[in-house]
Amino acid sequence: MAAQMRLVVTFVSHFAAMRFRGLCQKAGWEVELMPVPRSLSSSCGTCASYVPGTAEELLPVGAKEDELELVAREADGGFDVVWRHEG
Repeated sequence: MAAQMRLVVTFVSHFAAMRFRGLCQKAGWEVELMPVPRSLSSSCGTCASYVPGTAEELLPVGAKEDELELVAREADGGFDVVWRHEG
């Protein structure tokens, strides 16, 4: 069985971060809010580190893309951006 993929998502506001945490908890996903790592700058300074339910899932049901800045995968002591809000 493959190791679980841990992702980090940054937000446009602290409210969006709190809302995202609730969606992850509702879905049964492991999630933790924390300060944004320096290598991933963010408007609000809060990010969520989480493990999606499956490798195919990127965001929990109900997540609003316009509240997100980017989603990155933790890799080799850094991050690889896998999705970025265009707009």
